[in-house]
Amino acid sequence: MKIRLLDIAHARSGDKGDTANVGVIALQPRWYDVLEQFVTRSRVADHFRGMIEGDVERYELPNLNALNFLLHGALDGGGTLSLKTDAQGKVYSTALLRMVIDVPDAEAKRLALPAVR
Repeated sequence: MKIRLLDIAHARSGDKGDTANVGVIALQPRWYDVLEQFVTRSRVADHFRGMIEGDVERYELPNLNALNFLLHGALDGGGTLSLKTDAQGKVYSTALLRMVIDVPDAEAKRLALPAVR
């Protein structure tokens, strides 16, 4: 089943120099395992291909039902150097929430995940 992150999580993002920091938080604690399993470092890197120049790091925060991603080389030098419209990386959270993940049907139904319409 195809699931939009927007339907199961919320996110916040900001900048640390040339790195965008994106936190993704499950809307329901039972959905954290879905984030942990399907929102991988490589999936996020693929999702942002062409938008970031560096590596993607992922940190798991199970006590917060959240994942944190560092997108290196995303801000063209950072807030004081960049000519990008979003030099502080605020839109990366919205962009990540547009990602669609594939969850096995049985698991999606068991967790009552909302399918893409």
